[in-house]
Amino acid sequence: MVYRILEAFDKMFGLEQARAHCDVPCGIYDPIKAQIAALTVVRMVDLLNDKLENHGNDNGSQPDAEFINSVARYVAVKEEHAEECKHEIRVIMGDYLKEAHYQEYPELAGLVLNIMQLGSKSRQTADRETAVALVEAVNRFAEIFWATKGVETKRATAPYAPSLETVYPVL
Repeated sequence: MVYRILEAFDKMFGLEQARAHCDVPCGIYDPIKAQIAALTVVRMVDLLNDKLENHGNDNGSQPDAEFINSVARYVAVKEEHAEECKHEIRVIMGDYLKEAHYQEYPELAGLVLNIMQLGSKSRQTADRETAVALVEAVNRFAEIFWATKGVETKRATAPYAPSLETVYPVL
């Protein structure tokens, strides 16, 4: 019933609907989810390649169910996190970044496009170099993001596998 009343108001007055990444204009944006997703892509590629290298199918035997299950899970998680990484960057790009940011950081538009392409390629392949390039591009995006907020950043090795350098804000 409340929905119908609100819908009637909307039709009568043509109220504009507000939108944000969480449908509440909270102003909370942080590239850390994209960074963790990119690191996860590298980790899944590492696990997948390790599983394939250690399968030892030299004797012509068929892979067992455990092997197939593990490979399928690694691929699914890799693809899910590559897409999540792209999603998080798109949200920041669309909801937070303004024209002034693109003018101040001319590399930003190309960097975002590169992240989208690396995320897609990471979904399509199990190439570690591509996955690491995704992490590096997202790290550069994080540096620019924090700079737009006047926050200094530092680089440190992530405390978990794949133990790659990651950008963190200095708070």
